[in-house]
Amino acid sequence: MTAQELVGVVLLLGVVVLMGDLVRQLLTGELPVGRLGSILWAGFIDSLYIGLAAIGLSMTYSILQFANFSHGDLITTGAFSGWTVAYLIGGFGVADLSSRLLLRANGGAQPGTVGMDVFAAPVAIVLGLVTAVVVTVLVALAIDRLVYRKLRNEGGIPLLIASVGVALALRYLLAVFYTPETRGVVAQAPKLAGVSVHQLTLVVSAIALITGVHLLLQYTKLGKSMRAMSDNKDLALITGIPTERVIFATWVIGAGLAGAAGYLIVLDRGTVSINLGWFLLLLIFAAVILGGIGSIYGAISGALVIGITINLSLVWIPSDMNTIAAFVLMILVLIFRPDGLFSGVQTT
Repeated sequence: MTAQELVGVVLLLGVVVLMGDLVRQLLTGELPVGRLGSILWAGFIDSLYIGLAAIGLSMTYSILQFANFSHGDLITTGAFSGWTVAYLIGGFGVADLSSRLLLRANGGAQPGTVGMDVFAAPVAIVLGLVTAVVVTVLVALAIDRLVYRKLRNEGGIPLLIASVGVALALRYLLAVFYTPETRGVVAQAPKLAGVSVHQLTLVVSAIALITGVHLLLQYTKLGKSMRAMSDNKDLALITGIPTERVIFATWVIGAGLAGAAGYLIVLDRGTVSINLGWFLLLLIFAAVILGGIGSIYGAISGALVIGITINLSLVWIPSDMNTIAAFVLMILVLIFRPDGLFSGVQTT
């Protein structure tokens, strides 16, 4: 047994012990079944927005062949742009323009006063989501045109370094305009059958977007071209596949999903900050690596595992340490399956 395998066995035994303890807590009533259900539901919710963002990151890697570190700040861009429009529409005639335009940067336009929930301002919420997608796509296309296109033939390392610079630039541009303060922008949501309406909105929106991506990849000519290019770019060029069109579509889909994820995260959490996407980026990378780099369905599966793991770990560790559990699990999987759960299947 190698040292690596020994570490994997130790980690695996640790997971088995924790699962045994979980069963013990359930049988003794130390962990109520209702609380376990709430934990799993929270894990499912987290996995949806992590999954949306992970799909875009996985597509960027498989087709453009670089790890895009600006992806997290595209999420933040979607969050701020979408909620700005939601405030501009929902708060019209209720709060002053500057408070709405700057997302309460001056302390005005309280979420409850403006009515930022799905029932009170459904049109504003929906148009905000659409805006988050559109603005994030436009920003991503502009970045590709100005930065990444010129470096595309230089290899993955220059692109990766450039993406770090782009990430910092996006984040601090948002900070200059909106200020770096974290603020609440969503009113308390009403509940249906004990579940937040905002969470239900997130579930419906995320599943619809994921289903749309699946249908596009599997049943359209563009989707088949994207899969072909991710498998073998040189062969795709020889066979006449319009690679620039595929790259354009990759940015549109990946950035659109990132923007939607950012907007929906805020709808669920209620707060927004310039570090929103940056703090999520490691979990998103973990989901992509865990599922198998380049696999869309692997990214979704990895996100589900990550989301449930970080929430289930709260049974044993405090919330400010729960991301550790996700990375321990990722290490465990990669020791025994280095290519991830889906073995690095490209885009399919």
